[in-house]
Amino acid sequence: MDRTQLQRQVALKRSSLFEQRYLDQQQFVQLEELQDDANPNFVEEIVTLFYKDSARLFQKIEQALYSRPIDFSKLDDYMHQFNGSSSRCFRALERVKQEHQTLRIHLENYFQLRRQAGLVQRV
Repeated sequence: MDRTQLQRQVALKRSSLFEQRYLDQQQFVQLEELQDDANPNFVEEIVTLFYKDSARLFQKIEQALYSRPIDFSKLDDYMHQFNGSSSRCFRALERVKQEHQTLRIHLENYFQLRRQAGLVQRV
């Protein structure tokens, strides 16, 4: 696959992430605008940090949910750290975890395509 085809694939993947509402277009574009020649992988680095932090928070949330008695104050703090609002349901946590994983896969594919297309400098 030539570079032009890869760049087209990157654009289609990016559009797909917006259309399927995996990403908020306005926020993601604002984040992309912070990239420059000095930090060409800024968005990917931010996403990587998010996933590292959120994996830690998922673990803490699950521990809090399964401990007895449940410390709802601690659980609420963890949920606020993750998304600014608390969750009161096991099913909601599982759904967020699934969506989290799906988004991660889509973003990893997106960043891989960008690298293959030569749109990102390799470090």
